[in-house]
Amino acid sequence: MAKAIVIYFSKSGNTKAMAQMIAKAMNEAGLPTECKAVSDVSADEIFGYDAIVLGSPTYYGQMAAQLKQLIDDLVSRHGQLDGKVGAAFTSSGNVAGGNETTIMGIIEALLISGMIVQGDPKGDHYGPVSIGKPDKKVETQCIRMGKRIAELTKTITA
Repeated sequence: MAKAIVIYFSKSGNTKAMAQMIAKAMNEAGLPTECKAVSDVSADEIFGYDAIVLGSPTYYGQMAAQLKQLIDDLVSRHGQLDGKVGAAFTSSGNVAGGNETTIMGIIEALLISGMIVQGDPKGDHYGPVSIGKPDKKVETQCIRMGKRIAELTKTITA
């Protein structure tokens, strides 16, 4: 049976809240999903998942170093995520604070790994983004993404 993981780094709790919303939606959509802080995940363990969702706050228009370190730790096993589903989300302190460059940086790493990344023609096209504490709009986008990633993963692994 397919399974997924949502991995995040969060200092303020905003990215963690988003991660929990996404993981809950994935579980409710029928895809068993764990939600873990990046500090609780090793690079070796993520290969056992069919879908990997990564989230980070935006630091100077980039992902947090802790999440980047996890991605860097995958280099020695390059290609082993090929065909798996990937997705990204981010939070920041303000509008135009580098959200899209952060989320695209994560997506670039997923694509280079050969992962399948689904865009969204509605709402947050690249993945959910929160400015400060997640509000109702962000919650809606997190739930939407969680459901879409769950359905895509179940379709691919069927």
